Amino acid sequence: MTYKTRRTLTAYAFLSPAIVYFLIYFFWPIAIELWASFRSGQPLIGDSAFVGLKNYAHILNDRLAIKAIKATLIYAIGSVVFTLVLALGLSALLVGPVRARNGIRAILFFPYIISFVISALMWRAILDPYTGLLNAALASVGLPQQFWLVNPDTAIWTLIAVSVWKDLGYAVLIYIAAIQGIPAHLYEAARMDGARRHHLFRDITLPLLMPTTLFLAVVIMIASLQEMALPYLMTQGGPANATRLYSLHVYETAFQGLNIGYASALSFAMFMLILLITWAQFKLLHRDIRHV
Repeated sequence: MTYKTRRTLTAYAFLSPAIVYFLIYFFWPIAIELWASFRSGQPLIGDSAFVGLKNYAHILNDRLAIKAIKATLIYAIGSVVFTLVLALGLSALLVGPVRARNGIRAILFFPYIISFVISALMWRAILDPYTGLLNAALASVGLPQQFWLVNPDTAIWTLIAVSVWKDLGYAVLIYIAAIQGIPAHLYEAARMDGARRHHLFRDITLPLLMPTTLFLAVVIMIASLQEMALPYLMTQGGPANATRLYSLHVYETAFQGLNIGYASALSFAMFMLILLITWAQFKLLHRDIRHV
């Protein structure tokens, strides 16, 4: 056996645990899901029949699925936009000479390390229309009681606010690291040419942060499209299915409706959508990196 062959076999030996893990916990479930999506009923226990693309066609006629898609897109886009805008502004401030900035960074990051279950239960208690702290604070200044999670017009935006609260610290720290990595001589040269602070931010900071922004957009978008804990624990998909996000719809279709075949089609369709969005965003990321 040649030295090159031994090195190749050794490399594969070290990679084999990761390959096995990928095959068992990623590739195999997707393959099973794809197979089940072409069958009716409960294919995992044999109570099913081959239905071809009927499950996928049914998605377009499923009012609950369409409503869940719309709610999920609102939730995902809202979470991405508000998180990135707030994170960019806060990171620009916290890079400067702000007192106790390390403490502020720690406070902002703390919600990110709290589990979604604890976050959801905590905010459900805070937003309770009768005993919640937020309504108590509003009442103390003479403002009317608000039904944050009961009103269909405000429920989805309340979930977005909780999502932003949870992810904001992570995005701020990523932005701070990116801003600190921008060469100082670019700012110095611009100042010598008479550029003011807002010009520096608009013409230097923002363009050079575009790869970071796209990376954060990808991460937050993927997480938001798969979100289930917040709507399940805070609103159970209500009121009037206003917060019935797509993952919650898949879960209830599979385990309450016991229609594993259709739920598999719903899940695989979302998997392909996430792949498409991720591919498009990373194409933009690579294009912007080449232009930097």
